[in-house]
Amino acid sequence: MDANHEARPLAARYIDFIDYGEAWELQKEFVGEIDREERVETLLLLQHPPTYTLGTDRHPEHLLLDSEELSARGISVYEIDRGGDITYHGPGQLVGYPLIRLDAKGLDLHGFLRELEQVLIDWLAGYGIEGGRKPEFTGVWVGDRKIAAIGIKFNRSRTRRGFVTSHGFALNLKAGIGEEGFAGIVPCGIQQFGVTSFEDLTGQAMEPERAAREILPHFMRRFGFRPG
Repeated sequence: MDANHEARPLAARYIDFIDYGEAWELQKEFVGEIDREERVETLLLLQHPPTYTLGTDRHPEHLLLDSEELSARGISVYEIDRGGDITYHGPGQLVGYPLIRLDAKGLDLHGFLRELEQVLIDWLAGYGIEGGRKPEFTGVWVGDRKIAAIGIKFNRSRTRRGFVTSHGFALNLKAGIGEEGFAGIVPCGIQQFGVTSFEDLTGQAMEPERAAREILPHFMRRFGFRPG
């Protein structure tokens, strides 16, 4: 954070489980309130039941299951308004939705994505995991396996020049998540690389609520917030 700028207040909220559609509506509600300065900027941290989401760069052929298989596995499907292709959300994954203002002055949308990646890279480093980037793909990688997907919508502000962000990151924590959910898709349309998780890499279980508590200070420091 620039030392010349005062830290802004941030509200953080953890939700153990919430249906994807309900969380999407909640984001839209909060984005409008934040834009009108009726709510402080917010980071939602949560889990979803098994869900596939297809972003604005969607390729339906990257969903490998038909409607009967989806129903049998209890997986919902949503076509949504974030960037990117298809990804999976489910138990044992921490999802973070930063709903924050980006002012037009000095605006760098790609820089925002890199900073969000760095939040997760910094947290992983605390456990001896070397997270990194692949220049052609958004997200956080450990070697050739993706541990966190990132997809953002930049909602144009109606009250000032700039944006309010929505959607966010999905961090894989539980072992075997690649076989459970990602096996039914071509994750983010990337066929040549796989996925991994915190537990697959360390052999340690990590509860999403604990990960949320630990990631929050990294997020606040990286984006210049204080508890609100």
